[in-house]
Amino acid sequence: MIRAGMLKLGAGMLGELLSADRGHRGPRVPCGNGHQAEFISYRDKVIDTVLGPVTLNRAWYHCAECGHGLAPRDAELGVAGTSLSPGLTAMNDKAAAAGPFAGAASMLEDLAGVRLTVKRVERAAEASGAAHAAQARERSALITGRKLVPLPPRHDLDMLYGVIDGTGVPMTARETAGRDGKGDDGRARTREVKLAVFFNQHSLDQDGYPVRDRASSSYIASFETASVFADLVKAEGIRRGADHVRQLTFIGDGAAWIWNLVTGKFPEATQIVDLYHAREHLHSLARSLEFMLLDHYSEWLQARLEDLDYGYIDGIEAAVREYPLQGARKTEVDKELGYFLNNAPRMRYRWFRQCGLFVGSGVVEAGCKNIVGQRLKQAGMHWTTDGADAIIALRCREASSQWEAICNTSHTQTRPA
Repeated sequence: MIRAGMLKLGAGMLGELLSADRGHRGPRVPCGNGHQAEFISYRDKVIDTVLGPVTLNRAWYHCAECGHGLAPRDAELGVAGTSLSPGLTAMNDKAAAAGPFAGAASMLEDLAGVRLTVKRVERAAEASGAAHAAQARERSALITGRKLVPLPPRHDLDMLYGVIDGTGVPMTARETAGRDGKGDDGRARTREVKLAVFFNQHSLDQDGYPVRDRASSSYIASFETASVFADLVKAEGIRRGADHVRQLTFIGDGAAWIWNLVTGKFPEATQIVDLYHAREHLHSLARSLEFMLLDHYSEWLQARLEDLDYGYIDGIEAAVREYPLQGARKTEVDKELGYFLNNAPRMRYRWFRQCGLFVGSGVVEAGCKNIVGQRLKQAGMHWTTDGADAIIALRCREASSQWEAICNTSHTQTRPA
């Protein structure tokens, strides 16, 4: 009761404070489309805030040429086209990004005393996420076009990593219509979202393994094609200092689209296939030969794992070629072996480790699970592409470090004269 009373009192004070300036800016104001809008009257608007509903009485203008009205005071307060205050919008974004919309509405009521319908929580969060994603795309285009110059990286920045992967998101039938899938019926039920994370490294631990710098991660994601996503990754790389670091490294699972992206946008970067994925493929290769290896299976696999750790791909190929195969089995083995032959320069693990580099993509694997999986792959969930893209944009913003979140806001970047 005390809390409810204090919130009501605060809402009343806030309403009086905001109404002190009712937004009258003369008999005419620009409508935004090259015309002049005329003052009509003062009109009320109810705004939901962190203190509760507040009634704002402000000047209303109408443009006869465009046929629409506007209130300059709404734009000044950040509530043009919406009835949620910026503060409540930020709270709603956090709650909706953390869990299902119904739970977010309940959380806002329980913890903040603010009542919003589930649909309103959903629409507000998706609108915020869409706006954030649009700003990110606009900023990326300006950076890659060299029209927006990011602040230079800190002077001691030495090693920068980019780790890229993709994961499926369950979609509505309309979103996957006409798409091929992996199911028995050949229909797609998911769409791939591409995820990239950038982070820095300055040190090694006592065992000589690299240590990711604390609070240095920034995440970007998109449902766009690889070519469009490549431009987003390029812009983020520039922003993070890819043009200035001594060592730029990209890590991926071996998918061709990842290496095409990196080679095209960052030809100077070191490319590394994630060691865990390489080991998975080696186990699969060994299983294909198991019927010939028999009792020597474990011994043969262990020897090949040692070859892989040393980056000795020629040794793996020679060991496989000792067993002549034909037909479907040969096709299967050649496919697995091709994974290693095509990625041999990216599998020099002993050399990479001697240089103090990461050889695993665990940070982006965790991102796929934490950013996408935990929120968008819960039981019964089916998304539209726009809705999923918006929520993922909010979660990427939350997952990025505080400093990265500040740098990624539109108000902290300046365009060159």
